[in-house]
Amino acid sequence: MKTKILVANRGEIAIRTIRAIQELNYDAVAIYETPDRDSRHIRIANEAVWIGDGPRSDYLDIDKVINAAIRTGAVAIHPGYGFLAENPDFARACEDAGIIFIGPPSDVIEKLGNKVMARSIMAEAGIPMVPGTDILPPGEEGLQVALEFGRKYGYPIMLKATAGGGGRGIRRVENETELREQYEIARSEAKAAFNDDSVYLEKVVVQPKHVEVQIIADRDGKTVHLGTRDCSIQRRNQKLVEIAPAFHLTDDQAEDICQTAVKAAKAANYFNAGTVEFLLDRDGKFYFMEINTRLQVEHTVTEMITGIDIVRTQIKLAMGKKLLFDQDDVMLRGHAIEMRINAEDPRNDFMPEGGKTVTVYRSPGGYGVRLDGFCYQGFTIPEVYDSLLVKLTVFGWSWNETVDRLKRCLTNFVIAGPKTTIPFYLNLVNDPDFRAGNFDTSYLDTHQHLFEYEEQKSEVNKLAALIAEIHHKKQNTFAA
Repeated sequence: MKTKILVANRGEIAIRTIRAIQELNYDAVAIYETPDRDSRHIRIANEAVWIGDGPRSDYLDIDKVINAAIRTGAVAIHPGYGFLAENPDFARACEDAGIIFIGPPSDVIEKLGNKVMARSIMAEAGIPMVPGTDILPPGEEGLQVALEFGRKYGYPIMLKATAGGGGRGIRRVENETELREQYEIARSEAKAAFNDDSVYLEKVVVQPKHVEVQIIADRDGKTVHLGTRDCSIQRRNQKLVEIAPAFHLTDDQAEDICQTAVKAAKAANYFNAGTVEFLLDRDGKFYFMEINTRLQVEHTVTEMITGIDIVRTQIKLAMGKKLLFDQDDVMLRGHAIEMRINAEDPRNDFMPEGGKTVTVYRSPGGYGVRLDGFCYQGFTIPEVYDSLLVKLTVFGWSWNETVDRLKRCLTNFVIAGPKTTIPFYLNLVNDPDFRAGNFDTSYLDTHQHLFEYEEQKSEVNKLAALIAEIHHKKQNTFAA
């Protein structure tokens, strides 16, 4: 009987993980809620377990996930990203049940998940950080500490939930009046989102670049980095476009930030794959933000420029193997860009398009093109999960080659039925600032013209929709 590994996730990341598990000659066990009963991830797994009607609640139910692993005889669990991936209680429940958690130990997740505790670890290790506070006391005392911080360091500042992550639990405050107004609201939101109302403050680095470093460590403490990524193009602290390596870094800057990431990981006794995130200011100074204790959505761009399968490596390390390559073995080549193709309407504040059916799905291909997704023709997009359909990642030996290939792929990518982010991205790749690499976290705010576009209406797209309708309905009601 083959060793079984359960994937505690859904969608494209479940498919990506299942493939790595099967390539290692293990059996993959999928879990699913009722709205996902037609999802591709349960079709390609060796075994699938229904865990409840959901939505979302069962994917977040630690006991149900652990019981599914026990019932199927799975010896390990890969959490993917989101859901329970950064929940120390889940990792601890795996440990208590004798199940291998494919990620860092629960105590590491717990320490780094608390942003104030993480800052304390980094400060002790001498890692450069943005000025910030400890956890603010509750009530009026905490407000007064916050006001004093604002007067000392100036505005804008960030109110952050200590348990926050994924862009949630963050409020930018522009002045003292806003701080007084937002303080208790931020605490209430943190309590609702994370069941923890603890907050702290950080000084805002104005219009920085968001640079992160992929690291991997084995149980013996051997830690290597896989280079940088630029994740500056964001909407409300949520990444939209990811690039590897980070743009406009000198060799010395890249080496400095990568070695700092390794130092940070060692200071936290990190194990398995993780990401150390930094802000880079206009003067080229970088500051520690956080360590993400899981696989990142954007791991694909790093895989493209290094040739290293991060998920496969995660699994092997968790199953007791040592890291078989050294830092000198990691060779960075070319450029890679990932764009998240979401079922959203960018012109309507990125409103999700859940509930709509994909009537045409025609994906691009060719040299240097990678697709990670679970969408297909005839797929009805669930209204109760995130709107990601597929991740498009392209590789090129030069930046211009990569952008040209990305433009070709976006032009040829046809998804009919829901509105998607594709036409918005087409505007973006044609923008002179993007092509020149001139972007930071304020890029979307300063490039509102990117939202001025027409939906895809090319003759090729019309013909694809017509053929799809005839094929599936045996009749033509398509209005050209």
